[in-house]
Amino acid sequence: MAMFPSEAWISDLKDKLNTDPKYAQVARDWEGDLLVQVEPGGAVTERITYYLDLWHGKCRDAYALDASAEKKAVFVLKAPYGNYKQVIKGDLDPMQAMLTRKLSVQGNMAVLMRNIPTVLDFVRCCREITDSYL
Repeated sequence: MAMFPSEAWISDLKDKLNTDPKYAQVARDWEGDLLVQVEPGGAVTERITYYLDLWHGKCRDAYALDASAEKKAVFVLKAPYGNYKQVIKGDLDPMQAMLTRKLSVQGNMAVLMRNIPTVLDFVRCCREITDSYL
């Protein structure tokens, strides 16, 4: 269990995604990397960016990016810290957050909409490894 956002959190998430049999099954057809940009808000004073290389139900790599690093990914999720916190805690549905733009998505929305179970199970994994927040 780890605090969101932190280095331990992204490491624990990678481990969870790689050992969770349900995620492996649900995300077996998923192909695409992801940038998660946590914008300032609340206790977060500077942008925090995580990179995840997600491929066929596994996370091939996951890490925090240096503030000056530039990285491209198939999908970019961007939201203030408070919105991510609400999603991870279960107070805000992830799909509703995307559709209402509380969670900005760059990338092919049609792919996301065809893979709603994968998105929801990814969020479940995030919830299961998170025990505290900044």
